[in-house]
Amino acid sequence: MALDIAEAADQLLGEGDMPPVHEMNAGGASPFLLTSDHYGRVLPHALGDLGVAESELTRHIAWDIGIAGVAEQLSELLNAHLVAQRYSRLVIDCNRPPGAVSSIPVMSEATSVPRNEGISEQEREARRREIFEPYHHRIDAVIDDRVHAKRPTVLVSLHSFTPVYAGVARPWHIGALYNRDTVLPRLLLKHLRAESDLVVGDNEPYAVSDLTDYTIPLHGEARGLINTGIEIRQDLIGDQSGQQQWAERLARIFAEIEGELRAERLVD
Repeated sequence: MALDIAEAADQLLGEGDMPPVHEMNAGGASPFLLTSDHYGRVLPHALGDLGVAESELTRHIAWDIGIAGVAEQLSELLNAHLVAQRYSRLVIDCNRPPGAVSSIPVMSEATSVPRNEGISEQEREARRREIFEPYHHRIDAVIDDRVHAKRPTVLVSLHSFTPVYAGVARPWHIGALYNRDTVLPRLLLKHLRAESDLVVGDNEPYAVSDLTDYTIPLHGEARGLINTGIEIRQDLIGDQSGQQQWAERLARIFAEIEGELRAERLVD
């Protein structure tokens, strides 16, 4: 009984809390596997509002604005499996190594997160165990199943970025992000640059690294998968119309890229 009580005290998610993993189109036939680390902004009931004003919890510091709509529509258009994470990055950032300072931020841009200050190792572990690990274990399991079934897997990690960061305007509409593997980013950049209305970032506004990223290094590079990250500027996908337009544009581009990957025998 004492052990049960101790375990309950260390538990973060309870009755009424949502499961951390959201999936769509699990049977999708596409070689593309879509992930969305910052899809949602849900907070566990036990953490309240983290001491952060509601106006801040709708900003980019809490989630990737607009990417949920793009990811879901792109999943449908490509007939691709989507694995997404529902909880706010302010609870735990699922695209940061667990030991990184930004994994559970006490400050995000200029906003303090009081509930994250001075938390115990037990609480850190609960956030990892109940939110971070189920998400990444699910991606691992999906890839394992696809490998076992001899199905090709091309990893696409979907994100959005704020138009202005720390007072500096960002001109890019979309960026292709990568580290060691440049196969897919090379093709993606070629197709994006062929779109006459786009300012395209090559590893902008971010570049993937082992220190600042988790999904691509772990599930893409370490497993030898062709992969890329995508960042779309949030003001372009802040409403349903923008999300639909970008999903349709990316679906068209990825259909063309799939043909090129098959022609190069990089996807069977």
